Amino acid sequence: MSSKQSVSRYESRSRSLEKHQSSRARSRDQDRGRSRSKSKHKSSSREKTSKHKKSKKKKKKSSSSSSSSSSSDSDEEELKLLQRLEAERLRLREEKKKQKELLKANETPEEKRARRLREKQEKERKRRERMGWDNEYQCYTNQDNPFGDSALTHTFVWSKKLAKEGVKTVSRDELEALNRQKQMENKIELEKVKQRRLEREAERAAREAEAAAAARAREAAQFHSWARHEDAFHLHQARLRSQIRIRDGRAKPIDLLAWYVSSEQCVDALEMHEPYTYLNGLHAQDLEDLLEDIKVYKELEQNANQSYWEDVQTIVVDELSKLRRLHAPGARRDGVHEAVAEDVTQIFKGKTGAQLEALQAQIEHKISGKKDGVDVPYWESLLSQLKAHMARARLRDRHQENLRRKLQLLKREQGVQLAEPGSDAQGSQSPELKAEAGPSEADKQPSAPEPEDAERNEDAEEEEAWSVSQYTAGNYSPQYLGPGALEPGTLLTEAEEDVQRLAYLRSRLHAAAAASIHAAALLASQASAPAAAGAAAGDASTAALTAAARRAMDGSAADGNAAQFSVEQPLPDQPCLWADKYRPRKPRYFNRVHTGFEWNKYNQTHYDMDNPPPKIVQGYKFNIFYPDLIDKNATPEFSLKPCPENPEFAVLRFHAGPPYEDIAFKIVNREWEYSYKRGFRCHFHNNIFQLWFHFKRYRYRR
Repeated sequence: MSSKQSVSRYESRSRSLEKHQSSRARSRDQDRGRSRSKSKHKSSSREKTSKHKKSKKKKKKSSSSSSSSSSSDSDEEELKLLQRLEAERLRLREEKKKQKELLKANETPEEKRARRLREKQEKERKRRERMGWDNEYQCYTNQDNPFGDSALTHTFVWSKKLAKEGVKTVSRDELEALNRQKQMENKIELEKVKQRRLEREAERAAREAEAAAAARAREAAQFHSWARHEDAFHLHQARLRSQIRIRDGRAKPIDLLAWYVSSEQCVDALEMHEPYTYLNGLHAQDLEDLLEDIKVYKELEQNANQSYWEDVQTIVVDELSKLRRLHAPGARRDGVHEAVAEDVTQIFKGKTGAQLEALQAQIEHKISGKKDGVDVPYWESLLSQLKAHMARARLRDRHQENLRRKLQLLKREQGVQLAEPGSDAQGSQSPELKAEAGPSEADKQPSAPEPEDAERNEDAEEEEAWSVSQYTAGNYSPQYLGPGALEPGTLLTEAEEDVQRLAYLRSRLHAAAAASIHAAALLASQASAPAAAGAAAGDASTAALTAAARRAMDGSAADGNAAQFSVEQPLPDQPCLWADKYRPRKPRYFNRVHTGFEWNKYNQTHYDMDNPPPKIVQGYKFNIFYPDLIDKNATPEFSLKPCPENPEFAVLRFHAGPPYEDIAFKIVNREWEYSYKRGFRCHFHNNIFQLWFHFKRYRYRR
């Protein structure tokens, strides 16, 4: 049996070897046929290319014989070189095939099996690479793998799925073709998904860019709105500061100029003088400050009242240049000699804005003409002075127009019949209109630039003449109204009743003053103890306030460790703007300082109740009396500043307003306890400003 089996095995091997050799021969013949066809195709293509090149060469020869001959030689050499290389490549391939066939023919069955095994392994490795296996899984086999899968290298076949789809009987090649088709479809779908994802990302980026642009636009709009609000706020604050300075009697020229232009729409605010009259008597430093203030108002008001501020600025610059020339006589003159300066000033007097504009056009035409004998510096200096006079004329016309408009509004409100529009302007004006509008254009002359003293004298004369005209017109006396001109329900007071009421009020005031003086004299005579310092130097009202403060402090807590505190801190001289109206005085007060022991660890160790530690200041109670405060709605204030020479102490300063001066005390500089449960109090009630506070106590804790 064994011999038969070996013979059958040998025969089968020989048959398989013959089949393999025959298949190899067929494949070799097919390769040779393919190579011949390829060589024929290549040779035909070469022939075509050579023919094409030859035809090109013939065409080129017809154009230029020398260049065509050289190019044809180079093409023939290249063609021969390609042919030799192709022949060499084919020869090497044939030799390699022959060597391979010779090795196959001479190899033993064991070598053949080893070669086939290597080829099979290489094929399996490539298949695994196509399946996505990496180098880590390349060494796994069906027998040796950590998964315990005996069919690891075989392709998984889902039989139930194939049966459900009706392709269970399909061959493996068809299944693989279907799988490859599905993989290709999945790949195409994956590419589509990637493309859609990229499109979505691009759309999202576009939306984000659009949203960012919209956000930037909103921020820019909001920023512009903030800038406008900020400018409006600064303008409002500037006007408010101007009003405060005007009310306190310390107005600057810019305050008066700003009030003039802001009160143009207000009928009740009536300014009788032109705005440039506020510049009279200003020094060079004042004019420079005024220029800076005008620039601020021009920037804040933007487009509103720009012509007004430009005219004022022109006049200020002209006045400043005059002052600088007066203070620097050695400087370069402005083209006009002093002897003719007054004559030049007289040229501009008595002219309206239109006449000055015509004069400006004439001067500019004369300067631009550049004729012989024309003194250009003189006319240029004259033109610079003319601009200031034109600005004054524009402001004067604006002032006249405002007066007329306000007078018409007042007459309309009071029901006075207005002048007919067709009548003459001068003839139809009432005496009130003429008086309110001031002197006419011919009577009222603009201020002469030079000399300054003459200008001031002329202004004074004009003001005096206008005052006389106003007095003679009777505008300072109000006109009596009839009963029919009053509104229903109006209460009327007779002159006799008003006189009786004033006499009664004056008698009450004199009686109260006499009673207060008498009470103060009694208290001064009875004062004997230092504890009554608050009541000994005041009147009856001060004594009552002191008693009220004492009751409040006695009823708030036990003041066994409290002592009277009346040491004032001297303050530098403080000028009071209201000193001309009220007599400045120091307020009365009733203060106490609280002292006590601090039983910390150190004091507990080194002291006891029989030998106590030194007392320290624990707080203060200030009671400042303001019975005669003018503005009862204004709450007094206090401020605390450390002493520069000794930071352990501070100056506590109290400020209320007229007619009281500031008062200050020197206290210990420690942190306050602001809790009302700890005794803090700060209020103004019943003409007493109370400030009670204690210092914080710091306790050591581990």
